[in-house]
Amino acid sequence: MGKAAGLTVAGATLLTGYSSGTSRAAAAAPSWRVSGKALAGLGSFDATLKTFMQERKIPCGQLAVVRKGKLVLSRGYTYAEAGHLTTQPTSLFRVASLSKPVTATAVLRLVQDGKLKLTDRAATLLSLPTSADPRLKDVTVLRLLQHLGGWDRAVSPDVMFQDAAIAQALGVPLPVTQANVMKYTSARKLDHAPGTKYAYSNYGYLLLGRIIEKAAGKKYQEYVQQNVLAPREITRMRLGRTLTKATGEVPYYSTYTGPTVFDNSGKTVPYPYGAFNLENMDAHGGWLATAMDLTRFAGIYDGGTSVLNASSITKAFAQPETGINDNGYYYGCGWLVRPVSGGGRNTWHDGSLSGTYTLLVRRHDGLSWAVLFDQRQERDAPSYSAIDPLLHQAANAVTTWPSGDLTPDYF
Repeated sequence: MGKAAGLTVAGATLLTGYSSGTSRAAAAAPSWRVSGKALAGLGSFDATLKTFMQERKIPCGQLAVVRKGKLVLSRGYTYAEAGHLTTQPTSLFRVASLSKPVTATAVLRLVQDGKLKLTDRAATLLSLPTSADPRLKDVTVLRLLQHLGGWDRAVSPDVMFQDAAIAQALGVPLPVTQANVMKYTSARKLDHAPGTKYAYSNYGYLLLGRIIEKAAGKKYQEYVQQNVLAPREITRMRLGRTLTKATGEVPYYSTYTGPTVFDNSGKTVPYPYGAFNLENMDAHGGWLATAMDLTRFAGIYDGGTSVLNASSITKAFAQPETGINDNGYYYGCGWLVRPVSGGGRNTWHDGSLSGTYTLLVRRHDGLSWAVLFDQRQERDAPSYSAIDPLLHQAANAVTTWPSGDLTPDYF
């Protein structure tokens, strides 16, 4: 099983080589290892992760489960050959689009503090030119949060993965900057009139990151860490980097390669290590976290925390002006929301990048969990989204929930 090889520099690891999943057949037989803690009676979760990861040959996985505010399971799972990093409950993973609820929470906090309005217009806040499409003036903060801004990757390629095209159009060298991405996109027409169609947009959340910086007067990461994470005593989360890894960060696996987006050499690189620019994805896909960091973050929406008040939480889960799914769920502010009969709601978000698959779930009965993997479905591999119903089944299989709390062991 291939691993990222590296050279330690100033506390980080510079990735200098990578052996893709295509070489795994020649590697030693993998073994199953479990780290971390779980209270009694939760064996269904361990069994589910073991079967799931072994079927897909996933090297590193992580799971945290919370019930009514108490951390009852925090595990690292490894299915790899001897000598491979052993995943810990404190190992950091790229969480991909689980960054979006984090960004939405920061926006809602700024609104709560009177530094921003949901009706504020992105073009005005960020001085975006609207000559190419005057409808850009109608993109509000709320529409960005709910993916109603008018950019549709089913119609036009996702601009966050168009680095070479952006560089060529603007006559600039790689790597492109966030400012380059904004200039390029603002010069193109929207795919839909704002507010008329739900269309998931990474770019919309890039703009929200810049709006946070404008309203807060500080860098995006700094504001989030100080005003969203620190009140919950979350200290491990940080923004990831494409070519260097944080201490304790897992390696990422993909069978795909592509040209680097970090220079004009055209060099072919493993997809997770240079074929996209993680730094530009900060607000929509750039965070590193542990599973238990994410479940602790999700507790903000249980009420009674110093981050968001009840009014802000109501705003987060309110129905959008359009975009109600036929199955009864919709995208609120950074969360997918499904009202549950008899009251309550299930809310969730998933994340996917080459080398990453993640899921965060808040259930109406006081359960929440986060699961993280260091590769995602490719080609004819079994579905990774299948982990969602499997974890619901694992939770429903628990006959007696333990009353203890592992939180003091990790926070």
